Amino acid sequence: MKRGVWGALVALLSAVAFSPPAGAADPPQFQVDPFWPKPLPNNWLLGQVASVAVGPDDHVWLLQRPRSLTDDEKGATLTPPRNKCCAPAPSVMEFDSDGNFIQGWGFPQTTPWVANEHGIHVDKAGFVWIAGNAPNDSAIFKYTKDGKPVLTIGKLGPTGGSNDTALFGRPADIQVDNDAKEVFVADGYGNRRVIVFDSETGAFKRYWGAYGNKPNDDKQAAYDPAAAPSQQFANPVHCAKPSKDGMVYVCDRTNNRIQVFKKDGTFLTEWFYDKPTLGAGAVWDLNFWPDANQTYLFNIDGENNLLRILQRSDGKVVGGFGRSGRQAGDFHWVHSIAVDSKGNIYTGEVDNGKRVQKFKPNAAP
Repeated sequence: MKRGVWGALVALLSAVAFSPPAGAADPPQFQVDPFWPKPLPNNWLLGQVASVAVGPDDHVWLLQRPRSLTDDEKGATLTPPRNKCCAPAPSVMEFDSDGNFIQGWGFPQTTPWVANEHGIHVDKAGFVWIAGNAPNDSAIFKYTKDGKPVLTIGKLGPTGGSNDTALFGRPADIQVDNDAKEVFVADGYGNRRVIVFDSETGAFKRYWGAYGNKPNDDKQAAYDPAAAPSQQFANPVHCAKPSKDGMVYVCDRTNNRIQVFKKDGTFLTEWFYDKPTLGAGAVWDLNFWPDANQTYLFNIDGENNLLRILQRSDGKVVGGFGRSGRQAGDFHWVHSIAVDSKGNIYTGEVDNGKRVQKFKPNAAP
């Protein structure tokens, strides 16, 4: 069977479609590219793909966890070798949009470095930002595109809690507002807030918790879909995404909600998705359709293993795809999403999913 026919067949069989509400505009539709990326060099194998990002040149950046490979997966590197394949790929990997590997760096050669890779962002100037979510990951790092350290905010070690203005608490996600020269951090697995710093100097700017209030670290009750909405973010606060028009969309993952703020932390609204979802929650990551108005939000859900297409104006689900599985177009613990200027979607999977996938839009933005 020819490659193009096979790719179309896989896409047709693997996607689960959502029907848009009556009267809603037709959302974009997508088809998986089962041949992206191209085979890796150097006998490399991906571990958990914690995060994906797109740079200003539409190159795709992965942050993956080489330390997550099992002994049989990295068997060629053991002493004596256990098998013929494979070796851990670099933590940071850059690809062009066709899936060709460009370069890689990270653990263990790059220092300073996080204890457990979690978030990557490439800003408009081409700098690469890294966050980790291990217990001592209380800092974020800014590098040149070839891995030279430029700026450290915070320091590795025990966190000071959700009201500490110097240290993070296992941060999950980093996004830079280049015009304002601010970096927004979803902080995170230990803390319960969004915190903002100067992206050039590392100077503290502001922070906020759920509903724009002061966060606290008191023990919270387990999520109950029948209970009143929690007045605090749950752990993890998994993303904080600034839009072009001055809003910030926050993933409160295990509370199954997106909270929307102004960039100064003023609360605007919240939206809930699949409220009965337990376990690891329904709101893992977000990104924007790249038209002028960022008309749609893409929300990935690693517990239900699907991608929702949301109308950004009101949060309504107008489309989507995905299901739990291991075929191309299926997901297992889909953890991160990035979108390039042409509307191509890239997703990364953790746990034992350990892969990145590309989904092509049927129509350009």
